[in-house]
Amino acid sequence: MLSWGDNEQRSFDELCRLVCEAPILAVPIPGKPFQLYTDASAVAVGCQLTQYNDEGFEHPIAYASLKLTPTQSVWAVIEREAFAIVWALGRFRNTVFGAHITVFTDHNPLQYLCEGIPKSAKLTRWALALQEYNLTIKTTRGPHNVVADCLSRL
Repeated sequence: MLSWGDNEQRSFDELCRLVCEAPILAVPIPGKPFQLYTDASAVAVGCQLTQYNDEGFEHPIAYASLKLTPTQSVWAVIEREAFAIVWALGRFRNTVFGAHITVFTDHNPLQYLCEGIPKSAKLTRWALALQEYNLTIKTTRGPHNVVADCLSRL
């Protein structure tokens, strides 16, 4: 039988403490605005859904990622980034539909996806699909999108 030493007990206690600390997943509050952080790499897309509580703290609601197929992985960057948004909204549709959603992405051209006429048929279809949501697309960089970035690179 294995016996625990001081190092193992400290590690176990630290793990228990960290599991009970933020970020603990919060229950979504219907009708309140959501924040959706998305990112795409050459191999996967990832997203994080969050919402602010009454005290003004942003809490994670859910995380998701999807490995891209070989066909999807050779799409242009803007197509992969747009796919990340469309896929994430579809994944969380039952949770976010009807509420305002602010989508954060690190790909600046996506801000104009719904404002102009995209050059490709694929982007046009996705722009039309996004019209059923009450959303704003904003660009974010660095530490504000680190979770989605990590999920898209696993």
